[in-house]
Amino acid sequence: MNKFHTLAAASLALSLAGQCAHAKAAPLLRHYEELALSADGSRVAALESLDAGQGGQRPHASVVVRDARSGAVLAQYDPCPACRYDAPAWSPDGHALAFIGADAKAGSTFVYLGVAGKSERLASFKGVGNSVRWSPDGRQLALLATLDAHKLTGAIEAGAPQVGEIGDAEDEQRIAVLAAGGGALKLVSPADTFIYEYDWTPDGKGFAVTSARGNGDNNWWIATLGHVDAASGVLRIVAAPKMQMNRPRVSPDGKTVAFIGGLMSDLGSVGGDVYTVALAGGTPQDITPGMAASFDGLAWHGATLHASALAGAEEVLYALAPGQPAARLWSAPYSLEAGADGRFSYSADGARVATVAEDFARAPRILAGAPGQLAAITHDNDALAPLVGARSIEWRSEGQQAQGWLLAPASTTPGKTYPMVVLVHGGPASAATPHYVGEGEQANALLRELTAHGYFVFLPNPRGSFGQGSAFTRANVRDFGGGDWRDILAGVDAVLAAAPVDGARLGLMGHSYGGFMTMWGVTHSTRFKAAVAGAGIANWISYYGQNGIDQWMIPYFGASAYDDPAVYRAASPIEAIKAARTPTLLYVGERDVECPAPQSVEFWHGLRAMGTPTALVIYEGEGHRLRKPEHTRDLRSRTLAWFDRYLK
Repeated sequence: MNKFHTLAAASLALSLAGQCAHAKAAPLLRHYEELALSADGSRVAALESLDAGQGGQRPHASVVVRDARSGAVLAQYDPCPACRYDAPAWSPDGHALAFIGADAKAGSTFVYLGVAGKSERLASFKGVGNSVRWSPDGRQLALLATLDAHKLTGAIEAGAPQVGEIGDAEDEQRIAVLAAGGGALKLVSPADTFIYEYDWTPDGKGFAVTSARGNGDNNWWIATLGHVDAASGVLRIVAAPKMQMNRPRVSPDGKTVAFIGGLMSDLGSVGGDVYTVALAGGTPQDITPGMAASFDGLAWHGATLHASALAGAEEVLYALAPGQPAARLWSAPYSLEAGADGRFSYSADGARVATVAEDFARAPRILAGAPGQLAAITHDNDALAPLVGARSIEWRSEGQQAQGWLLAPASTTPGKTYPMVVLVHGGPASAATPHYVGEGEQANALLRELTAHGYFVFLPNPRGSFGQGSAFTRANVRDFGGGDWRDILAGVDAVLAAAPVDGARLGLMGHSYGGFMTMWGVTHSTRFKAAVAGAGIANWISYYGQNGIDQWMIPYFGASAYDDPAVYRAASPIEAIKAARTPTLLYVGERDVECPAPQSVEFWHGLRAMGTPTALVIYEGEGHRLRKPEHTRDLRSRTLAWFDRYLK
C-alpha cells in the first residue's frame, strides 16, 4: 500500500524546529531551467535564479556553467539585466555557448555568445526569438525569430488588442541564420509559414520542421512535418499525419526523422508515441505502439533513440534500438526538465546525460552521469525542508488504470478528518506531476498555502491525461465531462478510503480544461461544497466562435461546432446550469486567447440567475497564464478565502 512520503515526518520536525527563536532563516530556493550538457559531457549550462519570495514572476536568471561532475561553477553570463534568457546551446566543439536574451519592454531580442566567462552580442532585432542552435560544423547559428511581433509567442500569452481590422496581419515565426562570428540575420523559411520546431540536418544544408501557414497560435494542431532548404528557403512536405507532432529530430545519417506524435491539446505539453519517417517523405511508423507511457523527449545516438516518457507516477528514460524492445535505462517518481531534447540533455555520444529533477518534498537539483547512474551535482537546495506529505494514488475506473497525487499537511492529528480540494490539471492532454512545494512565490505557493490551511489536495490524472499511453490519452474524445469526470469521482473515493479526508467537505478547482471540469462538476454533482474555476469553458458552441485556437477542438470533437453542434452542447456546463448549487469563484485574464473571458461571464451570469453564490474576477491585461505579481497574489488570497468560507 502506498504511504505518504517518508520525508513528511522530517517535514514536521523541521517545521517545529523552525518555530524556535534561534532557528536559522531558510536559504533561498534556487531554480535551474533550460539545461544543456556539452558535447563531451564535461560541462552543463542552465538558467539559474534565486526565489526571494517576492512577486509572482520568476526572478531574473543568469546563464551559469558548471562542471558536470562536481557541480562547481565555472562561468556565469548576464549581459542583459533587463532580459529573460532562452535555452543556451553549446557549440559542437564545446568551446562556446550561444543564448538568447529578450527584453520584453523594449521589444528587442539579442543573440549572445559566451566564451571563457566573457560574452559578446552577435546580433539584435526588434521582435521575439527563441531556440538557438548551432549548425553541425559550428560555423552558423540558427534561431526562431518573429520580427516586429504583435505579441509574445504562444497562445498562453496575452493576445494583441482586438481593434481595427482583425486578422489582416499575422505574426510568422521563421528560421533565421547568422554566422557564428556575428552579423546580419538571414531569414530562410517561407514568409507565410509559422515554424514551431526545427532541427538541423547533419549536412548543415537544411532543417526538419513542424510548420503551418497562417496564425501561429491556432494552426499548430494542423502542422505538417517538412524540410526547409537552407539555401533556397523552399519548404517540402515530408508527412502530414492526422496528429500533433513535437520534437522532430533527424538521424545522424540524415535519412530519418523521429518525432513524438499523438493527441495533444497544447503546444509545449508533449506526450505521445515515438514515430519515424524517411526524410525523403512517406508514412510515419509508430515504433512504440501500445506502451503504457507518454513520450516527451527524443535524441538520436547512432541508430539508437534515447527517449524519455511519463509512465504512471514515474519519469522513465528508454533506449529504442531497431528490432529490439524498449530498454528501460532509468526511472524515478520525479518531474524532470532539461532543454531542447526534452527531459534530458545528452552528450554527443549519449554516454552521459543531465537533467533538473524535483518532487513534492525535494527542491530542484541538477542530476548528471551515465544513463542509469544519475547523481546530484548541485546542493544549493539541500537544506530546504519538505512542507507537505505526498503519495501516489492509483485506482481502477471502468476497467482503466488511473493515477494521481495526494498532498497532506505536514502535520495531522490522529483521529481527525480534514477538508480536501480536488485540483484538476489543464490540457486535457497533460498530467499532474511532482513539483517541489516550498517557501517563495515560485515553489507552488497555492499548494503550500492550501496545505498550511489544513487542506488535503488531490491531483488526479483521469483519462485524457498523459502517463498511461496513447489510448488512455484519447479516451475522452467526444466525451468531455463523461468518463474523465467519472475517473475523478472514483479517484476521490479511493482517497476517502485511504486518507483522513472528510467527504462532506470537498472543494473543486482547476484552470483551463480544469476550469471547464470545475464548471462541469458543479453542474453535475453535489459532492463539492465550494469551487474555483479559472479560465473555464461554459458553452462549447459560443466558445468555438470566441477563442483564438479553434483548431484544437476538431481532433477532440470530430467536427466543427457548425457541423456537429450536438456533441458540443452535450459537453457544455451551461446546459445544466439549473442544477448548479455549489458556491463558485470564477477568474480569467482579460485578453485570454485560449479561453476568452466571455465564457466565465456566461457561467457567472447563469449562477447568479440560479441564486448560487458566485464571484467573478477578470484580471486586466492578462492572457491565459497570469503574469503580473499583484494578480497572482490576489488570486491566491481570494481562493484561500473562498475555500475557508465554505469548507471550514
